[in-house]
Amino acid sequence: MIPWPLVTPILPGPFPRDHEVPVQWECTFGARIPAPGRRRGDSLVDVIERWSGRYACLLQSALRLGNEQFAAHLGIAVRTVATWHADAALVPRREMQQLLDTAHEQAPAAGRQRFALLLAKEQAPADSTPPGAQALRVAIAVVVRDSDVLLVCRRDDDAAGITWQFPAGVIKPGGKAETTTVRETLDETGVHCAIRQHLGNRLHPVTGVLCEYFLCEYLAGAATNSDAAENIDVMWVPRNSVPRFIPVDTIFPPILAVLEEQT
Repeated sequence: MIPWPLVTPILPGPFPRDHEVPVQWECTFGARIPAPGRRRGDSLVDVIERWSGRYACLLQSALRLGNEQFAAHLGIAVRTVATWHADAALVPRREMQQLLDTAHEQAPAAGRQRFALLLAKEQAPADSTPPGAQALRVAIAVVVRDSDVLLVCRRDDDAAGITWQFPAGVIKPGGKAETTTVRETLDETGVHCAIRQHLGNRLHPVTGVLCEYFLCEYLAGAATNSDAAENIDVMWVPRNSVPRFIPVDTIFPPILAVLEEQT
């Protein structure tokens, strides 16, 4: 994959104080991101020289739109947005570049500011991380058994109080994603599984955490709630019913593709 251009923050903090020089990020792809509150040409990011699937997804996140909403906003097919999520390095054709330019230019100030901050965070250089610190990574297991897939119901702080998710666990520094996937699935649900395919990775659109996704095959064990502190329930659900439990616009597109293929 082509490495993303670097963005170097000169000064930290979202809002400069009177005695500080405004924060400014220089982007090697041609965009300049002035500090929040500092406007130049009525835009927080003047130019995106070339949109990629990843930049398009960041704009979608900044506008707080689901896949269908973003597609309608641009006047394109939902599958095109899903393709951007599946292939971050994809470069849309010229007509699509123009649509993204327009969406960015016409975005409200708050949306442009969120896009600037998301872009700066995404492209922060690796050497800005304190010595010994590592980015948070999570391994996610898509465990299938015949026509069913394994889900866990987590306790949450949102209005609903619960969220349905695939079994997951934090990858410890130096640990292997595959090992974490199998171990955490067993610890959470009592189900033994084996990895069959790496589905890819992405920054989660809601949490911003780097997620590694694995398709797993059920081996043995009865699904039980083995982690009552975090989970309310564990359940096998029909593959075609997964979107009823998890909002489809937050599901990693390769997962949907795999579940549809095997239904």
